[in-house]
Amino acid sequence: QVQLVESGGVLVQPGESLRLSCAASGSIFSPNIMGWYRQAPGKERELVASISTFSHTNYADSVKGRFTISRDIKNTAYLQMNSLKPEDTAVYYCNYRRAPDNYWGQGTQVTVSS
Repeated sequence: QVQLVESGGVLVQPGESLRLSCAASGSIFSPNIMGWYRQAPGKERELVASISTFSHTNYADSVKGRFTISRDIKNTAYLQMNSLKPEDTAVYYCNYRRAPDNYWGQGTQVTVSS
């Protein structure tokens, strides 16, 4: 089992920055991929960014140049979000994936509004 605990979601104004954290614990093995997904009301969950154990990253087109994903040796993943827009409003979920395992965090709400 892998436990994922997200933190950092708050209400911010457009143009502001925010950093989300996801602490992973439990039966963690390498290699693996940690990622951030988001789900807005009435929409499907979508990939925001992911990072592998080898630091290979992948971003959704809508966040390229604004968001940066990173991870440390303690298996904590971060999502630095700059120049936030109202359309970034969603519940953000952390994900840990290593076939055949796939785990999700409980989600953290990010609201971008003036």
